[in-house]
Amino acid sequence: MTSEQLELTIGWLYPTLMSTYGDRGNVITIERRAQWRRYNVKVLPLDQNSTAEDIKAVDVIVGGGAQDRQQEIVMRDLQGAKADAMREKIANGTPGVFTCGSPQLLGHYYEPGLGQRIEGLGILDLVSIHPGENTKRCIGNLVIEVTASRLAKELEEMTGSKPYLVGFENHGGRTKLGKVEALGRVVYGLGNNGEDGTEGAFYQNAIATYSHGPLLPKNPFVADWLIQTALRVKYQQSITLKPLDDDLAIQAREAMFKRLKVSVATVATSTTKQK
Repeated sequence: MTSEQLELTIGWLYPTLMSTYGDRGNVITIERRAQWRRYNVKVLPLDQNSTAEDIKAVDVIVGGGAQDRQQEIVMRDLQGAKADAMREKIANGTPGVFTCGSPQLLGHYYEPGLGQRIEGLGILDLVSIHPGENTKRCIGNLVIEVTASRLAKELEEMTGSKPYLVGFENHGGRTKLGKVEALGRVVYGLGNNGEDGTEGAFYQNAIATYSHGPLLPKNPFVADWLIQTALRVKYQQSITLKPLDDDLAIQAREAMFKRLKVSVATVATSTTKQK
């Protein structure tokens, strides 16, 4: 099949409620990078008006951040058949990127600084607790080394370099992981809780991270991994993406590493190796 015959549906979780930190940029990045390769792309909002069948129809899922009030609305809506459909999609390998508040949505629960515990979907074995209003937030630039074993291997195969992610974190909640694998190791910043050096989580093909602002324009090779994985899962065939010109993204990443005085052995500098 040619690229023009392949279709990709992006499921955007609650666009009006969970786009606090400009994370619509993750949707745009996936959409544009797929279109530049001539894939047919559709963005499907998954909100209060959506059904379980809508969730089952998507090929990649994107979730952003929200304030506690909006997050509670989302968690109340995403129940029953819709919650079951989300669990099934992720368990069966549908890829996704969940930033800021979305990982809390996928965990067992989130305890806000004020108010009652908000139950999550229980997809990821993690819990998030806000220590209280007087607790200092985790804010600032973030650099992590991807350590989730399969993801790290696949990203390195795509780029030819050990994968590091650049981002920005701004969260009051502290996340503790259970048996779920961490996305990465904190090189610069605070990560999940500022204590154990972990950042994010990785399960099946779902990437969960506090890195937002948004994540994918700063790390376009991750967007390519999502596209490639989504097409492979959907069409059950090997997919190799055509390289794109990412010079500006590469320069921006190098500038950030220099600014933060982060020294890494090798840094992913291209989204796909030149064939």
